[in-house]
Amino acid sequence: MSFYKPDKLPKLMVAPNGARPMKKDHPAVPITIAEIVETAKACYEAGAGAIHFHIRDDMGQHVLDSELCNKALTELEKKVPNMHLQVTTEAIGKYLPEEMRKLAYDVMPPGISIGIREMIPSRNPTSDDLELYKNLTDAGTKIQHICYEPEDLDLLSNLLSMSNISKNGVWCMFVIGHYSGKVSKPEKIPMFLNKLKELNINADWAICAFGNEEISCLKEAIKLGGKIRVGFENSILMPDGLIAPNNETKVKAANSLFD
Repeated sequence: MSFYKPDKLPKLMVAPNGARPMKKDHPAVPITIAEIVETAKACYEAGAGAIHFHIRDDMGQHVLDSELCNKALTELEKKVPNMHLQVTTEAIGKYLPEEMRKLAYDVMPPGISIGIREMIPSRNPTSDDLELYKNLTDAGTKIQHICYEPEDLDLLSNLLSMSNISKNGVWCMFVIGHYSGKVSKPEKIPMFLNKLKELNINADWAICAFGNEEISCLKEAIKLGGKIRVGFENSILMPDGLIAPNNETKVKAANSLFD
C-alpha cells in the first residue's frame, strides 16, 4: 500500500486519543479503529495534515499490537489518503525497547513517533538501535523523535551520527509539560532551539503542550517558526478555556493560530 509521506512535517498534527484518555474523560475520545478513522477524516477536513494515533484493545487499553496497527493504517488510508499517518511506540511504563522495535519492524508504517529516552534508556545506542533507525530511514518511514527535555537532543545527535543519518530535516517533537500536571511553560521552547543550534541539527520541529497553558505554548511555537500538535491526548480545552466538544473543533481553533 502506498501511503502519503510528506517531505516536510505537516504544520498541524492531531493526537486524538493518546495512551490514557478514556470515554469517562470525554465521550469523544476515539477508542476503536472505526472511531479513530472517523475522527481522522473530520480533523483532516478541519485542517490537520497528520494524525498521531494510539491503538487500543477491547478494554480500551493502549497496546503495541502490529495486527491492529496495520488494520488501522489500511482503513485510514482509504478515508484520508492525503493525511500523514503516524503510529506510536510509546511504552507507558509497560513495554520494553525490544517490544517497541518489534512493532516498528512488523508494521514499517509511513510515520512513527519514538521517544528516544524510552527506546534507549541507557542513553548509549546499541547496534540494535542503530539498525532500527537506519532501516526505518532507508524504508522511507518518517520518524518523529519525541524529546521531553533538551538533553534528549544530545542523545539524538549521537544516534544520528552513529547511524550515518543526516541531521538535516530531522523531525522532532518537543513535549512541553506533562499529562500528569507538570506545567507547560512556553519559555522552555527556546531551550530546545538553543540545543539544536549547539548540536548543528537542522530540525523540522513541533511542540505539544498540556492543560490551561497549552494555548500560550502553541502561540510561542508558531511565533518561533515551529509547528504544533493538538488533540485530546494533550488537552480537551479550547483556547477560551471551555471544554472542546471534539477533536476537530480543537484542530479548527488551532489552525486559526497560523493566520
